[in-house]
Amino acid sequence: MSDQPRRPRTSGKPYRRPKKDPVRILAFEALRAVDERDAYANLVLPPLLRKAREKEGPEKFDARDAALATELVYGTLRRQGTYDAVLSACVDRPLGEVDPPVLDVLSLGAHQLLGTRIPTHAAVSATVELARVVLGDGRAKFVNAVLRKVAQHDLDGWLERVAPPYDDDPEDHLAVVHSHPRWVVSALWDSLGGGRAGIEDLLRADNERPEVTLVARPGRATAEELLEEDAAVPGHWSPYAVRLTEGGEPGAVAAVRDGRAGVQDEGSQLVALALAGAPLDGPDRRWLDGCAGPGGKAALLGALAAQRGAMLVASEKQTHRAGLVAKALDGNPGPYQVIAADGTRPAWRPGSFDRVLVDVPCTGLGALRRRPEARWRRRPEDLEGFAPLQRGLLRTALESVRVGGVVGYATCSPHLAETRAVVADVLKQYPDTELVDARPLLPGVPDLGEGPDVQLWPHLHGTDAMYLALIRRTG
Repeated sequence: MSDQPRRPRTSGKPYRRPKKDPVRILAFEALRAVDERDAYANLVLPPLLRKAREKEGPEKFDARDAALATELVYGTLRRQGTYDAVLSACVDRPLGEVDPPVLDVLSLGAHQLLGTRIPTHAAVSATVELARVVLGDGRAKFVNAVLRKVAQHDLDGWLERVAPPYDDDPEDHLAVVHSHPRWVVSALWDSLGGGRAGIEDLLRADNERPEVTLVARPGRATAEELLEEDAAVPGHWSPYAVRLTEGGEPGAVAAVRDGRAGVQDEGSQLVALALAGAPLDGPDRRWLDGCAGPGGKAALLGALAAQRGAMLVASEKQTHRAGLVAKALDGNPGPYQVIAADGTRPAWRPGSFDRVLVDVPCTGLGALRRRPEARWRRRPEDLEGFAPLQRGLLRTALESVRVGGVVGYATCSPHLAETRAVVADVLKQYPDTELVDARPLLPGVPDLGEGPDVQLWPHLHGTDAMYLALIRRTG
């Protein structure tokens, strides 16, 4: 007979150890990291998946396990606002009073019930088992009771109950239905300047899983080489872009491992291509990437510059990010230099460059497909924090380019306070400048608006919502 004491019986049934589900435990760990450490899922999840694949025995992941864990994490984060509204209707206290780990488990359960094809019984039982493992039996009972209430309706049924009617409050209705903070809905609507159909299409696109897009760095790899990979198809707009469908793994691509190609959204590629293609007056020998980290645009610009015999200087303020830039540029076919310098306090003389790009720090509202948790972290007051830096970097860029040269101001945010407002404010101080029409420099790309600047959109172009204004120094 065992010397181990028996666990107490609370229901007349023998105690049963909870079943450990490695997929859901990993998803829970990722959500906790996002919540506790302000981590980003796209940085937290890959090492967790890699570690799970390396395990031996029943907890070792296969491709289907990895796909389910990824869907659970990203789906829960994307639909967090909607699920919070549903859970609020099923919990007898404000959600702010629910312990965060419990709320993460509830959200995972809500996503399985309302956002996947997992059968209701399986979704509830698997989530309750997860709760028993990570929270304990007592709180698992609470999870069970709440999820049984959630399971009483499907997603459409819940939205009818928890979302205010569109006619009563359009922005709040869209915020709940499409899981965006109200202020973000308002800002995106202002930037679109259209009716209901446009904003709904955009919000839906923000909640879709983006494809992985690769860039073949000129002189080092070709799109044709990348297209030999499984499930690889051409990009929509960039001649160097290749999309990996069906969840392709970039690390499995030899050219990516070798640094001859990289992962880069097509909108980011188009920004670099437009700057490189802008007409100049005079020489074309020295280019500057003034906010180069982590190096995607710098690597493409460096390769394009090399084709013309030009040199790229890639400047990044943060030393560790400058290291990433150096890694991305390693093997560039032409001359380049990577420096750690503050873009608002230039380490070069005025008028030193023929082309300058500043892809400025911003709220990241244009990349919510890739970083869904960013929508819940950002606040309207963050715009005030970025504003001085964005204006300072654009001023430095304009002073760094020679007369006749071109500056590209780019940001991965469509918020008007980070795009047109910055450009308009700064150009008031620099009368000897003119805006260059960027639209002809993106050949074949539709729906680019009235110009001369360009705003890309997930729902129209399949890219991040990149903004670009091209400015020429005239005196």
